[in-house]
Amino acid sequence: MDYSRLSDYDYHLPSRLIAQKPLEQRDSSRMLVLRRSEKKRIHTTFNHFPAYLDQGDLLVLNNTKVIPARLTGTIEGKTARAELLLLHPAEEGNWVAMVKPGKKLKPGTRVILGKDVAVSIVDYDREGLRKVAFDSNLPAEEILGKLGIVPLPPYITRKLDNPEQYQTIYAEKDGSAAAPTAGFHFTDQVFSEIKDKGVNLAYITLHIGPGTFQPVKEEDIRKHVMHSERFFLDQDTAKLLNETRERGSRIVAVGTTVCRVLETVVDEDGRFEPREGWTDLYIYPGFKYRAVDAMLTNFHLPKSTLLMLISALAGYDLIMETYREAVELEYRFFSFGDCMLII
Repeated sequence: MDYSRLSDYDYHLPSRLIAQKPLEQRDSSRMLVLRRSEKKRIHTTFNHFPAYLDQGDLLVLNNTKVIPARLTGTIEGKTARAELLLLHPAEEGNWVAMVKPGKKLKPGTRVILGKDVAVSIVDYDREGLRKVAFDSNLPAEEILGKLGIVPLPPYITRKLDNPEQYQTIYAEKDGSAAAPTAGFHFTDQVFSEIKDKGVNLAYITLHIGPGTFQPVKEEDIRKHVMHSERFFLDQDTAKLLNETRERGSRIVAVGTTVCRVLETVVDEDGRFEPREGWTDLYIYPGFKYRAVDAMLTNFHLPKSTLLMLISALAGYDLIMETYREAVELEYRFFSFGDCMLII
């Protein structure tokens, strides 16, 4: 079977299993270890994660940082409310943004955000997006710091006690509209144990867009068009990746974002060069992995491209069987939920 139907990736998930807030102690989350070759599942907790790494392995993490990119205001001259989600900077000081309501936010429209601060809709952009510009003397970062809200996935319905809960502890590069949630489980203690084992760390940057939450609408998943996201892989990381490959050690991706970057940049010989650009790589069963040997990931939404991506790595039947078991054992799902290590 080719598992190319969207309905193949559906599964029953009781709403009570959707985690609404993170655990107080990040590394106390549950971890399901999936050993592909043995089709074996081990149930443990994330603070045991270092035990599943070997000396010489390379752990690759995404150091993107979520910015308070959601802005709300009033359409100038009207009472209608408007919402903007800034995605990334564009030329001439503009930003590319998602907007609501789309029909009312045409070029030339202004949205009043606060006293002496407004946003102008400059032009249309790709896929229904807009180019926007701030009408203010303040820098964009300062405006976002004062008026912006950290965007949360639509399935998180309660307000966070602290916006830092929706960041990894190693977040560094501003630019994401969503967090690389597989990294939420890491603590300083876990990193210390990883380094003590002789495991190397490397970082890429992929700024996650809201497209990661947009549903697949095509029943034939091969017709789905993947959203593009900006990434950066520097010389130091490329060097570590090549050295790891040369000595036969494993490249372990923390999250699907790392996976997409590494599989985008690796060449046919399994080598890596420094690169920056945009990736719209779409991974589903039938895809042949060349870069990633193992992956830490959270539990993903039904019918999502992320579920398809891990099915390509571990095998469709094994993943769906594992998800059914995770539901039965009441693992916590999605961004603030538990995790799975695929090895």
